Amino acid sequence: MIRVFLVDDHELVRTGIRRILEQTGDIEVVGEAADGDSALRQVKKVDPDVVLMDISMPGGMGGIEATRRLVRLMPEVKVVALTVMDDDPFPLRLREVGAVGYLTKGCPAEEMIDAIRAVMRGQPYVDSVLARKHMLADWQGIATTPFAELSSREIEVALMILDGRRTQEISDTLSLSPKTVSTYRQRIYDKLDVKTDVELTRLAYRFGLIHDHEQG
Repeated sequence: MIRVFLVDDHELVRTGIRRILEQTGDIEVVGEAADGDSALRQVKKVDPDVVLMDISMPGGMGGIEATRRLVRLMPEVKVVALTVMDDDPFPLRLREVGAVGYLTKGCPAEEMIDAIRAVMRGQPYVDSVLARKHMLADWQGIATTPFAELSSREIEVALMILDGRRTQEISDTLSLSPKTVSTYRQRIYDKLDVKTDVELTRLAYRFGLIHDHEQG
């Protein structure tokens, strides 16, 4: 039996995934959390095989930082990122912090099940739509989004800025000094050729990192 832990800030999403997985016969949901902080606390207690980790969670610790810490704490656990975002930087950056799989929330239920089984066999997994997208981008020698230039830490800081977090809150969440957070902010601005958080938000909206409901 494959033991799975769910991390997503939407209870409805967690409930839907739980129902899908419980019908498989070989996958058991052993726990769930609504944010990265509580996930780290609970995962140590239930010792799952696989963690399905939402990447963009408002409030508290985001999915990239939670993945980074979880893999350090429990390297045997397989983390599969589950997100609405399908932009180029994320599979690569998540791999850098230790995730072994990446799924968009629009993937078929069967593909999510296949991904869980694949990572348990030691095989990395990227959902089929993303795999085709990345393959085409590689063949064409292009980066389809300027966010591909950001490191995993820079993406995490950028997502928190886009979530409206202040410097001190980002500092506290990521265990960085406010000065370091400010340095990351400037690097993000420089790499993306923007000068303000408003310009950053517009760019993120243009390339699909945030959506209408996240801005209103």
